[in-house]
Amino acid sequence: MIKSMTGFGRAEAVSKERKVSVELKSVNHRYLDLNIKMSKRLSYFEGEIRNVMKTYIRRGKVDVFITYEDYTMGGMALKYNSELAKEYLGYLNQMSEELGIETHITPEFVRKEIAEGLSRYPDVFTMEEQAPDEEALWSFLEGPLHEACRKFVETREREGVNLKCDLLEKLKGLEAKVDVVEKRSPEVVKAYREKLEAKMHELLEDSQIDDSRIAAEVILFSDKICNDEETVRLRSHIHGMRKILDENEGVGRKMDFMAQEMNREANTILSKSSDLEISNIAIDLKTEIEKVREQIQNVE
Repeated sequence: MIKSMTGFGRAEAVSKERKVSVELKSVNHRYLDLNIKMSKRLSYFEGEIRNVMKTYIRRGKVDVFITYEDYTMGGMALKYNSELAKEYLGYLNQMSEELGIETHITPEFVRKEIAEGLSRYPDVFTMEEQAPDEEALWSFLEGPLHEACRKFVETREREGVNLKCDLLEKLKGLEAKVDVVEKRSPEVVKAYREKLEAKMHELLEDSQIDDSRIAAEVILFSDKICNDEETVRLRSHIHGMRKILDENEGVGRKMDFMAQEMNREANTILSKSSDLEISNIAIDLKTEIEKVREQIQNVE
């Protein structure tokens, strides 16, 4: 089944302690380009996230948004810097001695006042982020990540069904135009022979006409305008595209290459043609092939 390169998927997980949501959306791109935006708390999982997504996605520019909310203070801890507090107190005593300011630190109430005062000094008490339980956090994130990817792939597959129908219809139209070229080519040669015979009759009047000479001229002309090889290859490419549409991987790249080859054959038919009708059909072929190529750009 072919997939479109445009898709969307979203999933979330919620518990009493935390919430995580994952959202994916993509547009066309020649290669796989993952642009991940997420909470700093989850940044060390980026490698694992990329590995998971590569199992679901082959091509496309994918924007990934992952949000994380922690409903508890479990990730923070109060830290007391005793060395810094002692240093503050030491300098306070030094100031008291140098400036002649009396201080009393022995009574209990004075000790309490000094302790409360020191606690307000910078960096004596700080809130530090605790390292989370990585295994538990990844387990919480992994579920919605896989679910979002599955939903993302489902939207791509649904759009892929529409792309396949459209491409098959376009290939059918191309095949019909190839039929017309093949049917018209012998008529062009026949018309050339009749025109050549009429011209020779006009020039030679009643003289006997050398049929072998006419036949040789017609053979040269038919060889010059012959497009059998091009139409056979075009049919082969059309058949090949239909087979590729039933494959599961690398569809977009293969079809893009095939479309380039089809365009080359249409160019050759146009350059060989001396007939207005075949020239117009060749132009139509090029136009339709370009439409096929544009649609292929949407295929993963």
